[in-house]
Amino acid sequence: MAYLLPRIHSSGLVAHIGDTFMRVLHTSDWHLGRLLYGQKRHHEFAAWLQWLQQTLVAEQIELLLIAGDIFDTNTPGNLAQQQYYQFLARLVDTSCRHVVVVGGNHDSPSFLDAPAGLLKAINVHVVGEARDNPADEVVSLYHQGQLEALVCAVPYLRERDLRQVEAYEQAADKDAKILQAIAAHYQATATHAEQLRGEHDIPIIGMGHLFATGGAVQEGDGVRDLYVGSLGQVPASVFPAAFDYTALGHLHVAQQVAQNPTIRYCGAPVAMGFGEVGQQKQVLRIDFAGREPSITPIEVPEFQAKARIRGDMPSILAELDTLVQAQRSVWIEIDYIGEAAVSDLRQRIADHLESKSGAESLVRVLRVRNRQLRRQSMQREIGEDTLAQLSLEDVFKRRLALSELSPEQQHRMCELHQEVVQRLHEEDTRADS
Repeated sequence: MAYLLPRIHSSGLVAHIGDTFMRVLHTSDWHLGRLLYGQKRHHEFAAWLQWLQQTLVAEQIELLLIAGDIFDTNTPGNLAQQQYYQFLARLVDTSCRHVVVVGGNHDSPSFLDAPAGLLKAINVHVVGEARDNPADEVVSLYHQGQLEALVCAVPYLRERDLRQVEAYEQAADKDAKILQAIAAHYQATATHAEQLRGEHDIPIIGMGHLFATGGAVQEGDGVRDLYVGSLGQVPASVFPAAFDYTALGHLHVAQQVAQNPTIRYCGAPVAMGFGEVGQQKQVLRIDFAGREPSITPIEVPEFQAKARIRGDMPSILAELDTLVQAQRSVWIEIDYIGEAAVSDLRQRIADHLESKSGAESLVRVLRVRNRQLRRQSMQREIGEDTLAQLSLEDVFKRRLALSELSPEQQHRMCELHQEVVQRLHEEDTRADS
């Protein structure tokens, strides 16, 4: 709302006559329902949502942004859906009077958009799929009858959202046309927002879910390469100058884009893979005095401890003992790099933990990487064979031999592999007809 007299906001910014203050929280990439090597993580996501709600209250947040990938799959489970909707319902009792959600590449656009009309009744604005008219993606936010912010809520853009494919296009021409279409889409939202803003001294906030050129990723973070048609990454120049702040999603590492402090990824709030272990997660608080943003990172605590252990057998067991002695729940990835080949590595680790009273319930090994065994198996079995000389079945069996599955499990995997290949052949046959 616009203050009539000069005053100091809780952020410390000094208001002038006519200034509009707004406090915003930028989040993205929740990935509700995501597993970690088969391990369910509902308690971890529940703890994140509880912390987020408490933070909204403590920081007096008025607008929450969720920049895509709310769910990890386009068919989220019942509990993931329940966590999402219950969280949104609880916001009614907080200072957060607006929520804007855009769809990401992991989300189902139609699933997100289905309850949009209902959610709008509690000031939750959802744009799961790109609109035919980009102006319809502009969300006008009001408080006590006054316009206080405009959000260009652009979801993850697919090629079909942008253009019709033309026959006999060259790859370079296609990429150029896609990039032009993305820039035009964002510009159309910005132009409409500027028309709505008029003489109001209020911010225009851009949102997007894409891979910006130069963005950093981490091993095992689950970030998929994003392609709009054949275009992989998008330059910062697609974002209009009219955006006073641009809230992006998709990359799990918090970062600025093109060294511009007002175009940012906040990163994922929870470590999605062991590659993110040790990375401080954060959300971003943006305080607007009129159109001027002041950006403050807020550190997100770790809700489920994770660790990576790398070494030979004695060092691995020693580190496991240290974690057991800590008496806290921790999920572990082990990377064995010893010289000696240990074919029963996973079993030896399991036996060691079982010998420690109660350790297996707290210290849980989710992944074991046995590099030495893989190297020896590859040298022994593949030799000088080239991929072109191997059948699909040969490649699968040789890769299966590098696993630590029992003979019975390997046999079952071969059966399942044959079923999958057969189904693929059947589908191809139907497509040709």
